[in-house]
Amino acid sequence: MSFAQVSTRSVVGLHAPPVIIEVHLSSGLPALTIVGLPAASVRESKDRVRSAILNSGFQFPNRRLTINLAPADLPKDGARLDLPIAIGILAASDQLDPEALSAFEFIGELALNGELRQVTGSLAIARAMKAESLTLGELQAQRQLIVPTDNGAEASRVEGVTVLAAKSLKAVCDHLKSLADPKATDARLAVVPLSRIQANAVYQVDLADVKGQHHARRALEIAAAGGHSLLFTGPPGSGKTLMASRLPTILPDLSPEDALEVASTYSVADSDYDYGTRPFRQVHHTISAVALVGGGCQFPQYLSYFHNRCHIVHNLSPRVSLYTSGEAL
Repeated sequence: MSFAQVSTRSVVGLHAPPVIIEVHLSSGLPALTIVGLPAASVRESKDRVRSAILNSGFQFPNRRLTINLAPADLPKDGARLDLPIAIGILAASDQLDPEALSAFEFIGELALNGELRQVTGSLAIARAMKAESLTLGELQAQRQLIVPTDNGAEASRVEGVTVLAAKSLKAVCDHLKSLADPKATDARLAVVPLSRIQANAVYQVDLADVKGQHHARRALEIAAAGGHSLLFTGPPGSGKTLMASRLPTILPDLSPEDALEVASTYSVADSDYDYGTRPFRQVHHTISAVALVGGGCQFPQYLSYFHNRCHIVHNLSPRVSLYTSGEAL
């Protein structure tokens, strides 16, 4: 067979729209062409994929390869498409069974030796798969997500999505081949167990560390209890940032859905995050209003594809100042 389709996803903000990778082998001079609005990181995947396939013990087809990333009007970026592109090439060249690919979605960056490296946005992709499974029913619910080992714990936080973690391209191929042989259970990838949020979030700081500042402490308690905003003013060193950074520690724990949304934001931004804790962003007091709400859109080409809601996550700045009425204090 000279044609194969592989399911994966792109990441646009906190959204993860589905992407179908179509691979076609045809006669002609050896070449590899990627179409469908690929970014530079996606166009460069041809060199990573070629080396990874050869170093994993497979044959790279010496024919003309055309790879289409559908839908064609959605820009694709990131190295997470390396793994599905490699799987599509192997399936189109009859080194894998194309029929076995319909039950999986693939994401992962390939090293030149065939190992899988961590990518961003795996949690957003798992959440999108769950949302589609609730909409489309049992057919979508049966699809499994194959990710690099370093993304396994993160993607498995979404309940209802089966996540398989692999260390290399060869491990993924061995798993796909073992599906046709009931006795080849040793080659199959293990399902990553569900990672649940901790009952009580653990913070590095605590309001109990603060000595004095009785008015500010009282204002924090009122704001936390009633969901009010806070504005701290005062000279440098008076404790504005110290007090504001401890407000999350007296707030209720995040709900499971809110914790997933916060973690998805950090996952897309490729930033470390203690799962389940409320975020605190410490920005400089000279920050502009545009930068405070996200710095504008860095991907204007996405605006033609998405016109739905925009998620902006920000918190208190160090120049936050205490503003409450005398009655509240």
